[in-house]
Amino acid sequence: MPAAVRHLPHSPGVYRFVDAKGRVLYIGRAVDLRHRVTSYWGGLGDRRHLQGMVSRVQTVQAVVCASGHEAAWLERNLLEAHKPRANRARGGQEVPTLIALAVAGAAPRLKAVHSPLPGAWRHFGPYLGGDQARLALSGLQRAYSLAYLGERLTGSERDLARARGVLSATGAELRQAVCAVLDREPPAVANLQSALRGHRDRAATAQAFELAGRVQDEIDAIGWLSSPQRVTTLEPHDLDVYGWHDGLLVHFSVRAGRLSNWRQRAAGAPQANRLTSETPAMWAEFAQQNAALAARLVQATAS
Repeated sequence: MPAAVRHLPHSPGVYRFVDAKGRVLYIGRAVDLRHRVTSYWGGLGDRRHLQGMVSRVQTVQAVVCASGHEAAWLERNLLEAHKPRANRARGGQEVPTLIALAVAGAAPRLKAVHSPLPGAWRHFGPYLGGDQARLALSGLQRAYSLAYLGERLTGSERDLARARGVLSATGAELRQAVCAVLDREPPAVANLQSALRGHRDRAATAQAFELAGRVQDEIDAIGWLSSPQRVTTLEPHDLDVYGWHDGLLVHFSVRAGRLSNWRQRAAGAPQANRLTSETPAMWAEFAQQNAALAARLVQATAS
């Protein structure tokens, strides 16, 4: 096992295995980088087809991500840009999905879609996982009782809406609450998950365990969608992100809104300072953290 593995953090991220000639052999993602990468030098289980590749690994490189969702997107972007032979598929298993919110009308209408809708819709995402997106929508509908906000409710539906407190909120207020969740505002996400935990616990108390399990899935899906994720955006911008630490320069390339490549090489301070000074402020911490990790891994490999 390469010595660098012991210097990986217990954090979500993406890793790649490199051979003695500098060729990338394999790209993967992990919720816990050190635990996952270490597993390749234990029992491979159903990954025995990777045994030959593992024997050729000379170095390990890694990028720490802010969440499992961000790591999933970064892995997908890297594999779509360049799939090593040992990887079975280009991209991941999850389906890229958007959430569309109608910007007009009495009730906040929500849809899970795979491409932007024309007309008066605001789009959020992109997210990885169509099932996760649909579960999150179900949680939003449940917590905010959106089905009971409209102009064509029956008498019984209005009574139920009144009992749930929906009629006291306007469509604009509920739309704002939904936007706050989908914009990943921590208080809004926490309030939504707290409301859903109440639904889950009441269902469990009533021994409606299947419903309680469904609501827990909705809570988990909202956590997945609302977790930090910046490596894939709806805005098709291009930018270059640089981090430098102890003589090692790391360059992340964002093209059409996707971080799809990273490279690292030795560089002196004057050149590195010029490049890192051009890195957008929102990326500075990410770049510096990962440059420091890259330097540790290189030093461990060389020692």
